[in-house]
Amino acid sequence: MSERLYQTDVALMTVTMTEFRGVMHFHNWKAKTFANDDQIYDVAEFERDGKKRSLVHAKIDEMGMTAAAATAMKMIYTFRPHYLIMVGIAAGIAKKEYEEQMYGDVIVPDIVWNYSSGKFVNPEMAEIRFGDLGFLPRSTSAAIPEEILPYLRRAVESDDNPCHAHIGPMACGSTVVANQKILDKQIYSQYRHTAGLDMESYAVVYTANHATTPRPIPIIVKSVCDFADSKKTDEFQRFAAYSSCEFAKYLYEKVLPMEE
Repeated sequence: MSERLYQTDVALMTVTMTEFRGVMHFHNWKAKTFANDDQIYDVAEFERDGKKRSLVHAKIDEMGMTAAAATAMKMIYTFRPHYLIMVGIAAGIAKKEYEEQMYGDVIVPDIVWNYSSGKFVNPEMAEIRFGDLGFLPRSTSAAIPEEILPYLRRAVESDDNPCHAHIGPMACGSTVVANQKILDKQIYSQYRHTAGLDMESYAVVYTANHATTPRPIPIIVKSVCDFADSKKTDEFQRFAAYSSCEFAKYLYEKVLPMEE
C-alpha cells in the first residue's frame, strides 16, 4: 500500500472559548500533547462513507493574525492535514444589498484580505480620511484554492445544508471594527462585496498556501455574531459559533473529497 500524502484528514482551529465550546460539542475529543510543544491538541474521529477519518483541533491562545499564523504552522507541520478549517464567529455586514444576512448566518470566503495594511498620512495625501488623518491602503489578499471552490458552492446551495450560508470576500484586520465610517471608507472602498470581518482568517489562509508540501487546503467558516457598527453585542456569539461548527461538520462529513 502506498503511503498517504496527508497524515490527518481535517484540522480545525478556534480562538475564543465560545468557539472552543462549539467545536467540543460535536465530537468525542481526547487531549493530546507533545514534549516539545506547549499547545494542547484535541483529537477525534468521524465517519465518512463507512470509514473512520482523523480529526484534530487546536485553540489559538490569543486573537489576531500573528498567533493564528503561528498555530496554523504548528498544526500543519505536526499533523499534515488535508484540510485546515478555521471555524468561529465574525462580524457581518449591514449594507442594504445584504439585508438577508442574519445572526448565525455562515460566511465562507473565496478570498480573504488584510484591510489593516497601509500607511497613515496627512489627510490631503489620501482619499480615505478620518478627521485629520489620511490612510493609504496597501491591502493584500489570499485566495482559497480554486479546486475546492465548487465543493463549497455545492454545500452552500445544497438542500441538505443545515445553515444559511454566503460566499464572498472576508476582510481581516488587527482590530475589532465597531464603526460604520471605517466600514464605508476603509473596507467597502477596497472590496465592495465584502461579506464579513474577522481578525485571523487571512493569516490562516496565507500560512496554508505558503507551507511546504503537502500543503493543506484552507477553508474559513465563520458565522455572524454581530455587525461591524456601534450596535455590536456578544448576545449571539454562542449561536454563531454553533452554526459555524455545524456547517464545517457538514463539509467534512458530507461534501469535501477525501483521500482513499
